[in-house]
Amino acid sequence: MEQNVRVIPYKFIQENVDVNEVPKGIELIQAPKIWSETKGKGMTIAVLDTGCDVNHPDLQDRIIGGRNFTDDDNSNPDIYKDYNGHGTHVSGTIAAQENETGVVGVAPEANLLVVKVLNKNGSGQYEWIINGLNYAIEQNVDVISMSLGGPADVPELHDAIKEAVKNNILVVCAAGNEGDGDESTDEFAYPGSYNEVISVGAINLDRDSSEFTNSHNEIDVVAPGEDILSTYLNGKYATLSGTSMSAPHVSGALALIKDFANRHFERELSEPELYAQLIRRTVPLGNSPKLEGNGLVYLTVPEHLAEILDQNFKTMVTNAI
Repeated sequence: MEQNVRVIPYKFIQENVDVNEVPKGIELIQAPKIWSETKGKGMTIAVLDTGCDVNHPDLQDRIIGGRNFTDDDNSNPDIYKDYNGHGTHVSGTIAAQENETGVVGVAPEANLLVVKVLNKNGSGQYEWIINGLNYAIEQNVDVISMSLGGPADVPELHDAIKEAVKNNILVVCAAGNEGDGDESTDEFAYPGSYNEVISVGAINLDRDSSEFTNSHNEIDVVAPGEDILSTYLNGKYATLSGTSMSAPHVSGALALIKDFANRHFERELSEPELYAQLIRRTVPLGNSPKLEGNGLVYLTVPEHLAEILDQNFKTMVTNAI
């Protein structure tokens, strides 16, 4: 348990002060197109990261609580402030609220549970991660989002993730940024390589696979991970790149999917059923499955298919007449 896990390495592009837009990555996965159906209200995402700027104007009303498992602030469990910026950025992509300024997240009415498992240096002990996972399970969250990783396959970490999935919690992990652009080579980081998690690779805003994204047979989906604008420290905004930025797009998407699907089917869907609902909302981009898994998360796929089927039916009827 002496090994450390870190935030998935990421690239800091720039800091922004005055912002008022829906980030391009949010638009690319088609989130705004389904906000008339759901904005994730009632869904809770546990963000296991470096904490959060709890006073950020785009986040303060979305945060419902949290806990600190790190050595920051003398290990005070009630202070889960972010001194790094990574956790605040991830949180904004998931659920930054609509307030006519700043940015908007994928699920702007979802709740955020801040689970601080990485300290101000972006580093954490595996014990902290495991404790954070157990806390999220106890809080009965809907989704766990982890943009963190390390080279070690730690059985206790794997067991905690299995327990989360057993409790019908969707676990989303960044795939990692050790990629070399070669789909024939494998780069493994944990927990992103566990079969039980939803492992998310990165693409750029032109839908091309990112050079840095890890490739292996456990990649499930891809999402935007380059030049991603989101919330940052001290009420500001920043543009970052990395699979750390891809994973929260999928965490937010799952909040939308779960809310919509549970209401549509009039029951609580299981974790495997919700995973299937995610996969049916993907489009292939023409890359190797080791790079993109099932493809880009694209939330309006069912609607597009329905339109195509309806049009084909009308054509068949017209031809028959």
